[in-house]
Amino acid sequence: MNPGRDRSHQNLEMNPVETTDLRQSTTLDTDVLVAGGGAAGVAAAVTAARQGLKVILVERYGFCGGGAVAGLSGTVCGIYEATDDAAARPVKVVHGFLDDFVAVLEEKGGLAPPVRYGKTFTRVHDPLVWREAADHLLQRAGVKILLHTLVTGVLHDGSRIAGARAVSKQGAFEIRAAVTIDATGDADLVAMAGLPSFVGQNGRVQNPTMIFRLLGVDVPRFLRTYGTDTIMPARITEMLRSANGAGYALPRSKIWLFPTTRANELLCNCTRVIGSDGRELNPLLADDFTEAEIEGRKQVREYARFFRDHLQGCEHSFVNDTGVQVGVRQTRQVRGVATLTNDDVVAGTKFRDGIARSPWPIELHAGEKPRVQWLLNDYYEVPFGCFVPAAGESLLVAGRCLSAEHEAVASARVTAQCFSYGHAVGHATALAVREGIPTRQIAGADVRMRLNRDGARLD
Repeated sequence: MNPGRDRSHQNLEMNPVETTDLRQSTTLDTDVLVAGGGAAGVAAAVTAARQGLKVILVERYGFCGGGAVAGLSGTVCGIYEATDDAAARPVKVVHGFLDDFVAVLEEKGGLAPPVRYGKTFTRVHDPLVWREAADHLLQRAGVKILLHTLVTGVLHDGSRIAGARAVSKQGAFEIRAAVTIDATGDADLVAMAGLPSFVGQNGRVQNPTMIFRLLGVDVPRFLRTYGTDTIMPARITEMLRSANGAGYALPRSKIWLFPTTRANELLCNCTRVIGSDGRELNPLLADDFTEAEIEGRKQVREYARFFRDHLQGCEHSFVNDTGVQVGVRQTRQVRGVATLTNDDVVAGTKFRDGIARSPWPIELHAGEKPRVQWLLNDYYEVPFGCFVPAAGESLLVAGRCLSAEHEAVASARVTAQCFSYGHAVGHATALAVREGIPTRQIAGADVRMRLNRDGARLD
């Protein structure tokens, strides 16, 4: 044995030499880069591609869906008017790309009929089918999809956002784009670009929720006992309130339980994930996001145990699935050239440059129970300027990180509206690329006109 070689080998193990990353770096050029594959990102990418643009969509998970799938929200909310008439049938007020996506979900057996949700209706989807519907529409439109790829920074060309940097197991990407769309939900590219943004109400956001699915439920008996409204009746609220601290840890008493597209299953939106210090956790912060995931899983088990012990039809139920992550309602938002206000939502305000309708109530998740404020037999509109950053060029925003006040975003963030936002931003992008209009000079009224031609029925 050679002692010299042994010592050299030992030193190498104790003092490892720093090596260069040998993975390849790839440069891509495109008309449009979409960061984020939630409802808004998918709608924006498909819409832009349908206008003949070259589109790349980057998604950090191995599937599209955002909060609807990774967060397991499980419902397509925001489609129908609210009313005090308990006998009323659903009145649909949102159209456009939503109709395209719903048609694919229905064709694949992944969408249930409308179900009562308080004063309105919603539709429960199968999150596995949601992924496949997104794949189908994106591929048919010719969008290049990069899954398991995370955006890490933006490319600058003066004040213009010229694309983004991203990374995957393969290595680094530099994606150069004429227009970039921030559909991350958290305004990540806005922040990376140093553009104006804000977080919640003076930094306070709505609490996240760990949603789960419960199998082994006798759903017909459950519905006979508690009714068909997915917002559970007052007697269940009182049961939960009484049980909290008396053998169970159940911090939220107003809960929502939805029959799904599958037999013997309930979708359960009932946890209230807050910090050990009582704070509303902010998923922008690594420690808060980690605490939310761990606490969320604990609460899932507690609610499932309570349901087995006390709810009719749930005696033999068990947790089938949870969200890949906690459902996030609100984090960072862009500071736009326009801002949707709380009063706009409550008053049902319409705008000349309105590019999306919403009949959904203010659904504010803060405190012991969610607060719901209904807009009856009406809808409000969201102006295009809510998706245009107040500074910078060639960057647009789509999704729940729109420019909106704290309570307004508690209404404007839901799935049907995110489809509409993406639909609008996809058309705006076509105006920017095809006609050479700077993104900050695009007229919302022109986008509205294009949306109407494309089935949105805004007029």
